[in-house]
This record gives sequence, C-alpha cells and structure tokens, in this order.
Amino acid sequence: MSSGGLELPPGDSSHEGGPADAPGGVPGGAPAGLPTGAVSLAGGPAADGSAGAGVQLEWGAEAWSEVRTRAQRAGRAYIWLNLIEQRLRAVVGAVLKPIYEPVHGVDDWVVAAAGPAGQEWVQRAVAVREVSRRKGYLLDSADDNVLSFLTLPQLRELMVQHWPCFEPYFDDRREIELALDELEVTRNVVSRNRALSRPVLEQAERASARLLEVLGGVSGSPSAERLPIDAVEDLVGDRYADVISVHPDRVRLQRQLPAEDLFGGARRLDAIGIGLNLLVQNFSGRRLVRLTEAGCRVRLLFLNPASSAVKRRERELGLRKGELSRSVEMNILHVRRVRAGLRDPSRFEIHVFDETPRFTAYLVEGQSSGIAVVQSYLRRARGMESPVLVLRGGGRGVPKDADHGLFTTYREEFESMWEDSRPVS
Repeated sequence: MSSGGLELPPGDSSHEGGPADAPGGVPGGAPAGLPTGAVSLAGGPAADGSAGAGVQLEWGAEAWSEVRTRAQRAGRAYIWLNLIEQRLRAVVGAVLKPIYEPVHGVDDWVVAAAGPAGQEWVQRAVAVREVSRRKGYLLDSADDNVLSFLTLPQLRELMVQHWPCFEPYFDDRREIELALDELEVTRNVVSRNRALSRPVLEQAERASARLLEVLGGVSGSPSAERLPIDAVEDLVGDRYADVISVHPDRVRLQRQLPAEDLFGGARRLDAIGIGLNLLVQNFSGRRLVRLTEAGCRVRLLFLNPASSAVKRRERELGLRKGELSRSVEMNILHVRRVRAGLRDPSRFEIHVFDETPRFTAYLVEGQSSGIAVVQSYLRRARGMESPVLVLRGGGRGVPKDADHGLFTTYREEFESMWEDSRPVS
C-alpha cells in the first residue's frame, strides 16, 4: 500500500474506469498524485480538511426513532416468544421424559425421542450444549440438558411426532399448531433483528395469549376479562406502580377501552367528577339498569351544578354562563331516571359535592380485579381533551406494593369526598 491508496494490478486503460486523457489525471482516470492503477480510499479527508464524500456514519433523529421503534416491538415480541418457548419446553419435558428417560438415561432421552427424523437438529443441539459448556455460557445448572437447547420449531416437532402422548392433556391439536404457525413469522423476524410491523406484533400477542391459555390449562377466556393482563405488563408492570396505560385524551382511551368493556360486568362502580360524561353519555340508561339489576353497586358523585365551583370552571373554559351547570343538571336527571326504574334503588346512589373539582375518576371493580380511569382537570382543557391514566387494582397481576399504588390513592380520595357530599333525592 502506498501513501496514496491501495495498489491494484495495472490493466488495460479501457477497463480502468475512465479515458486516458481524463482531466487532471493519468491514464485510466486515476487522480493526480497517485501511481498508475492506484485507487484512493473512500471517505478520506479532502485537501481542505473537510469531510470527503465517503459513507455517512451518523444517524439522524428519524433514524434513531426508527431503530427505537424496532427495538421496542422486538423486545415486546421476545417476551412473548420466550414465555411460549419456556412453557412448551416444560410441557414436552413433563410428558415425554417419563416415557424415554427410564430406558435411555438422563442425557439421551431427548435424542431418542427425536427419532431418525430429528437426528440432524437434535445432534446440533447436543453440539451447541457442549460448546456452551466449554465456553462457560451455561449460567444456570438447570439449563445443562439437551431439552434446554431445542428451539421453538424443534419443540413443536417433538410434540407433533408424539401427539398421542399429549392428546390426553390437550383437546385441540389444530389450535396449537395454528397458534405456533402465527408465531413463526414473528420468531423469524425477531431472531434476525429485522423490522416487525405493528399488525404482525399484535397478531403474535393474540396467538401467544391463546397458546399460553391452552398449554397452561387455565380455565376461562382471558378476553372475557376487563383489560386482561398481558405478558409484558405481568413482567414489568410494577415499574410504574399500578399504571398500565396512558392516553393523551379520552378519544384515544375509548379506542382501546370502549365504555362497554370498561363498565360491562362490573360488580362495583364508583365515579367522581363534574358531569361524569364518560359514563352518562357513552353507557346507555338501559345498560345501567341491567348492570345494577345484575348485582352491581353504583355510587355517582357529581359536582353540584349550583355551586360556585361550576361558575369558576365555566370561566376557565370560556363557556357561556350557565352552560356547564345545565349540562351537569341534565346528566343528574338522566341517572335519576335510571335509579327510578330499579327494583332496589338503594343500590344506585347519587351525591353532589361543592368543593373545587380536582380530578375525575371511574373506579370499576369486577369479580377478580379492578380498573380505574383517572383524569386531572386542566385549566384550559375539557375532560375529553385531558390526558388519561388507566390503573389496575385488586386481583392477580397487581404489584406486591399495590397498597401504595394510585388505585388505592384515588379510592381513598373518593371515599373522603363521598363522606362530605350530599345525596340527591
């Protein structure tokens, strides 16, 4: 190599990339100052010290945004895939190990179970295990077995080959295979660090939740629960106390959590706010009657439409005098009509408070868990435009320190306001 660049063998000038009389150059188009046949290194600094026309190594804001999105989606998908693989490995081990281990031993039962059709991939898993042993990659002695080195498709192959052994435990082989088929695209993309689209990620999450339910033998459909806990929330949910989602406004909240999904099937419903529009305007009176008759206890706490706090709020929002108070009155009249149609009106209580409204909250509790939708009142923004927190309280999947979560805080605040409020006749 010369100081000017890499030396290449001289060749015919017609193949050097330029005419012999190239301006400022030498035969073959080489830049001035370089020997014949030499090629300058790309990206080298220009004579004036400025950057050359080489490869651009820096990432702009758009590129960083793209790679972060890729990483977030891949990370979420990986959690699901990891859980599925661990669960399937446990199932395969629990069913096949008692059959093959007594005959073939602790180390060879997986090889025997794979049979002639699986010898290629099972021997590869054995080889990877040995390499991991030598290089110290086995950090947990529980992973020092061939089964731990089988991939998701290989575990599936073992299950399919020995389906008569699994049939007593699982009803629908086709459902398991279809769910694994849906996961294969995501697994392939994540393993090769390629871009994962949102629809494919959502499909993989649905398939994973369905597959975990089937493999885990959990009774009841997760989709029947209010905002079912997913694998990601279950693993990292306590990082943000009991906050499970945040939305910039109520419109985006209702796209993910419609009023029917939020209030339907509730056993206890407590709500506090100025006009409680999320409930009154999005959940029909007929549905409220059926909900209460089914055993739900309802307590609604409105801002007193005749209070000075309503007038201050009207001035903050730039509304005409009396506009907000009339809206609150209409909502109270609506829920009074609902209460009047009940066989047991004592299960449907309506109160008003006179204090400055600080937040609106809907605390909904079902059979096993609760959900709260909370908004703070901003000075110039109506409730529809204010940010929304969704909290999880009670039941499974709630952080160990749930007593110090936000659900409990807003529950205590509601009870305090309810004690100081007045009933509506």
